[in-house]
Amino acid sequence: MRLTILCLLACASLSLTSRAQAPTGVPVFQLSQPPDSKVTFSVKASVPIEGVFDKWDASIKYTSAAAEDGVLDIKVDAASVNTGSGMKDGKLKGKDFFDVKENPYITFHSSKIEQTGPNTVLVTGTFTIRGVSKPESLTFTMSGKGTGSGEITGTMAFDRKDYGMNASIPFMKIADRVEVGVDIKGKRVSGPALVFKQ
Repeated sequence: MRLTILCLLACASLSLTSRAQAPTGVPVFQLSQPPDSKVTFSVKASVPIEGVFDKWDASIKYTSAAAEDGVLDIKVDAASVNTGSGMKDGKLKGKDFFDVKENPYITFHSSKIEQTGPNTVLVTGTFTIRGVSKPESLTFTMSGKGTGSGEITGTMAFDRKDYGMNASIPFMKIADRVEVGVDIKGKRVSGPALVFKQ
């Protein structure tokens, strides 16, 4: 679970930390890329809005083998939003929502990783979208603990109006709550196994 979380988090990224770059005695994870790993979102609406981001990058760096001593960074290319509808994609990229011309990236930078159960962790950090930053939390469930590879699945929910996304889409009623999903596969490529609290 610890492995999975870290793996998934790290998974979000195409940039993998090399052994040469990592401090000695620190776990290094290699995360899979889309389409094996995904960052998704959904919003309840009169016509449901669901989609994925086709381009994103993530990394997780450790200062020790302790599962809670990691720092997670996720960087999503907002213009890569893909709902399967050109009209919805265009509206989401516009000034009323992601405002991709002025704010091309959606980011998450962790400030704390806390083990909450045998296979779960809570990752608290700063979430930034359309230039507005607020504290948010990701909840992750891990699988593959102790195998050297695994999968981490996580969720985060936020109120779009807290980030200035107050508009609607013509002829559609949209809820304020946005749910984000992360599903990442990965493996440890060097260093010791993560140490989790018992």
